[in-house]
Amino acid sequence: MVQKFIRNSCLCLVIILLLTAPAFSEGLFDFSDDTQKEEEEEEDLQPQPIIINGDTVEYSPDSKEFSATGKVVVVFKGTRLSCRKLVLNSVTKECQAEGDVRLQDGSGIIEGEKLEYNFESKRGIIYDAAFRSNPYFGRSEKMIKESDREFISKWGYLTTCDLNKPHWRMKSKKINFFPGDKVQIRDNVVFLGATPVMYMPYYNHSLKDPMMQVQMLPGSDKIWGPYLLTAWRYNITEDIKGRIYLDYRANYGIAEGFATNYDDEVYGDGDFKLYYTQERDKSGELGEEGTVPNVFERYFIRWRHKLDLYEDKANIIAEYFKINDSKRAVIGSQYNILKDYFPLEYEKNQTPLSYVSVHRSFAYSSVDLLFQKRVNPWYSQTELLPELKISLPSMNLGNTRIYFANDSSYAGSKQMNAAPAENDDRLQHSFSTSNQFSYTQKLAFITFNPSVTAGQSFTDIGTYGATINNTFSGGASASTKFYRIFDVKTDFLNLDITALRHIITPSIDYGYSNSTNSKVSNMRIGGEDATRSSSVSFGIENKLQTKRAGATADLLDFRVNNSYTFKTEGQAGQLSDFEFNLELYPYPWLSLISDAKYDVKKGYISEVDYDLNFNFGEDRTFGFGQRYKYKGSNDITYQLNWRLNPKWKVRFYHRIDNSSIPGTKTGLREQDYSITRDLHCWSVGFHYNVTTGKGNNIWAICTLKAFPEMEFDFDRRYNEPKPGSQSERNM
Repeated sequence: MVQKFIRNSCLCLVIILLLTAPAFSEGLFDFSDDTQKEEEEEEDLQPQPIIINGDTVEYSPDSKEFSATGKVVVVFKGTRLSCRKLVLNSVTKECQAEGDVRLQDGSGIIEGEKLEYNFESKRGIIYDAAFRSNPYFGRSEKMIKESDREFISKWGYLTTCDLNKPHWRMKSKKINFFPGDKVQIRDNVVFLGATPVMYMPYYNHSLKDPMMQVQMLPGSDKIWGPYLLTAWRYNITEDIKGRIYLDYRANYGIAEGFATNYDDEVYGDGDFKLYYTQERDKSGELGEEGTVPNVFERYFIRWRHKLDLYEDKANIIAEYFKINDSKRAVIGSQYNILKDYFPLEYEKNQTPLSYVSVHRSFAYSSVDLLFQKRVNPWYSQTELLPELKISLPSMNLGNTRIYFANDSSYAGSKQMNAAPAENDDRLQHSFSTSNQFSYTQKLAFITFNPSVTAGQSFTDIGTYGATINNTFSGGASASTKFYRIFDVKTDFLNLDITALRHIITPSIDYGYSNSTNSKVSNMRIGGEDATRSSSVSFGIENKLQTKRAGATADLLDFRVNNSYTFKTEGQAGQLSDFEFNLELYPYPWLSLISDAKYDVKKGYISEVDYDLNFNFGEDRTFGFGQRYKYKGSNDITYQLNWRLNPKWKVRFYHRIDNSSIPGTKTGLREQDYSITRDLHCWSVGFHYNVTTGKGNNIWAICTLKAFPEMEFDFDRRYNEPKPGSQSERNM
């Protein structure tokens, strides 16, 4: 059943994608830039002769006409015409041309068998016309050039296939081209080969848009069962466009929605998305049919908006995210429409917030106002009603090397617990301010930056009383840089080294802080608690560089960092773990990126992460990675992308769990395979994924090569895993 579903879905996918795909994402013609147009306009002001060359050229004084045959070439005001036979009026600049006609000017190139054209007005008609602008091709019985801004094709077709007999084409009575802007087609019949398969009364597409109008993603998933995800794009105006979603999941039923993006110079830009389903759960996870409800209303609404004011010195950003999920309310919190339908979007943000943010920048300061109200009661959130921040960025005091910065804020906040827990409705008021003075000085070859910061905050929690917090911190950082150039030139092991530059950058930072908390009761301050700490951190970076192809290239970058916290009351001084970071690029096609931690107390390396990547050319890469923790997790991943020949490309990804955690299953935890076939003007890929605990997933993607961008981004389809990282099933 699944195989039949996939086969039929893929056939439907190929047909619809090709039939409704936009014909152009660039102009029909090769257009000159604005500078060239300005130069041509200046030239037009000057009288220019018309130049005619041919095997034979004759002129009639009575009719004021030129006649030419053979290899005819006409040049006038940036326009070039070539043909086999020509008649041209020297007064009106009108001409008739026949035989291998090719017209080229600042707006592009048209070819055909017969042409009627006026060199002065740059208007004309070409018959039996062929046009091409890679990767777009087509023919037309008649093409009318209305102006440099508009061309009309009568009884023609267009396609992205460059064969004489294209795999697919859109045939129309009338096609309007607006170079660099859009294409409008009326009365379209879509052909696969010579077979008509679809009729569309009207089609409008922006030439600046690289995406297909209709996209479909068929597949099969352990939880969803067989599925088909679709996205249908629409343009109301150039500033209002969006998508219509219609999805089918065998175990969940039909879901639909739409998204709209808008952009207005006065009112701002934003996007709106609604996704809704009357779910009928057939997965069997809820128990036997009839024992529990299996029909649920589930939807979410997301709206984002941004408005820029005062010449971009101020802006208002708002976001509203509303989720209604009766399945979660009836069955349990393990269900969530984002988690079940858009798992990767859920992983990125499990508790989406609704808020309004106002920002205003001034010459030497900025003000931010934030209102944050909980909309979805099923998760905990701190409401801000509101939060106000005033910032004075670091500014120079007079002609000194001293800099001053200040941050002050007020927040009215309320902690809202997830339903059905009781909420504490007390509004908490907090005031805080922080002042920092810093100094920059170059001492010989050392850059020295001391700073001190003093801050105070007051928090009122109503009947719980209030607290005052005073902080003082200070510190200094110092760094320098040494380098030496070695006159080395070698091609040992094909390393291609021309001179070596060794750069050493040591740094040291010291910090001290003293914090006191005091309770306020009946206008009296008491119960003071003090906390003091001081630490010093060290770092050193070693970098090796060379010259390759006349440019600087990094060979190695190795960094070591460590810190020591000094002894305080009740706590002994301690040395932190050493952190190591390595980036190695011995060849342009090979890289190693790694980081590790050394546990000082226990005397062993506690963590190691690395990625080894090979790039043997376009579509030929191999990556190997590992994530290791001592007596903990140990994930090994590797991935191969390889083009076997111009027609076929394969990819596989494996993740192996070799951890030493008791009770953890080890071995191959995830497998992902794909094979892609190049079908001349489009490509079809089939993907298969097996993840332990999540089952098998099968899906197919068909992409027109002229429009490589896909609608199914991170929140609608599988996200390709990367070497050294854990992948998830994302749809």
